[in-house]
Amino acid sequence: MNSNLDSAVDSAAEDPAAARGAADSAAGTPSAAPRRPRFGLLPRILVAIVLAILLGLVMPESIARVFTTFNGIFSGFLGFLIPLIIVGLVTPAIAELGRGAGKMLAATTGIAYLSTVLCGLFALGISLVLLPRMLDGASIGTLENPEDSAIAAYFDIEIPPVFDVMTALVLSFCLGIGLTLVKKGALQESFEQLRTIIVRIIEAIIVPLLPLYIFGMFLGLTMNGQIWAVIGTFLAVILLVFAMTVVVLLAQYGVAGLAMGRNPLRMLGRMLPAYMTALGTSSSAATIPVTVECTKRNGIPDAIADFVIPLCATIHLAGSTLKITTFAVAIMIVTGMELNVPALLGFVFMLGIVMIAAPGVPGGAIMAAAGVLSSILGFDEAAVGLMIAAYIAIDSFGTATNVTGDGAIAAVMTRLSKGRVEGDLAAGRHEQVHGV
Repeated sequence: MNSNLDSAVDSAAEDPAAARGAADSAAGTPSAAPRRPRFGLLPRILVAIVLAILLGLVMPESIARVFTTFNGIFSGFLGFLIPLIIVGLVTPAIAELGRGAGKMLAATTGIAYLSTVLCGLFALGISLVLLPRMLDGASIGTLENPEDSAIAAYFDIEIPPVFDVMTALVLSFCLGIGLTLVKKGALQESFEQLRTIIVRIIEAIIVPLLPLYIFGMFLGLTMNGQIWAVIGTFLAVILLVFAMTVVVLLAQYGVAGLAMGRNPLRMLGRMLPAYMTALGTSSSAATIPVTVECTKRNGIPDAIADFVIPLCATIHLAGSTLKITTFAVAIMIVTGMELNVPALLGFVFMLGIVMIAAPGVPGGAIMAAAGVLSSILGFDEAAVGLMIAAYIAIDSFGTATNVTGDGAIAAVMTRLSKGRVEGDLAAGRHEQVHGV
């Protein structure tokens, strides 16, 4: 990761517009990803949900069975792919972060993970206290799996996974840690190529088919009479998530203000252009140039801003973790699943690791988290499908929280490096910063 990351830093310093592609390369994510279609994923999913509700009231069962058949096959394919996604993303991420990239990289990664986990724990605590009251009486029973739906599929295709999700997680940790102990060779390059393949599959197959899958799911919910309970749950939880993101940003910039000795509200205000840009792009990577510029306006040295922001665009997903945790608890409540607090705590800590490896593509974070939802919380395909729909419904707000929080991490790193790299920063010698 050293050479790729150095390239990301240098590109950010010389040409901020190129920072996004460099950061993607450093993360192993194809730089072509940010080219977005005219009709984005969120509008397509919203249209799919509306059409499913309207057509579900009048559609003949013979036609609905076509979508049930597709959903059964697609959910089976997701189940097959999720362990491979974990191995393909987590293994090279651990290998790269474990190589000697300097104390600056280690410290930034550690703070990003701590921020992500703390946001997850905050969301978990608030959700366990408020959601049982907010959703009191709201129940959608047991969600129908596509293959078990009252609307029978015409046929079913079994696609068993190569191994289960927990095996994939353990294997990824073992291989990733093992690769840090040996010189980079053909094996590590193979995992980097596997990551590229996985990201391409997500971009070219999973993401384009998600609206159709969600259409079929909401069509079934409408025809089974569960749809209005689901919509009521979504609206209540979305409002709670938005309120929590505001609290998280105030807390992050409270810490940043203490670190820099500045007014935290003014620092947060200077990050608003990055926040608004992320709302429009739904991409942390595409927002890098704006985030870097806003961060520098807060008095962050160029070298730290150019290093921390491209890196955190890949590994700091506090807003995404907050969303996933909150919606996971909500779905467990309304489906009657047991709220096992130790399992939920383990889920948050594991989710923090998975978020570091999440690809920078639309829906990448929730796809990476699907395996943890299944293995630790026991979510089935239908529950994971609802998580995907809920996550993407407020994807922009989570992304905006992610990138705005990156500026706070840069402020903390400035404080930690003060007096040790000040001269190097003034001289613009990035290689010294990497080795701090």
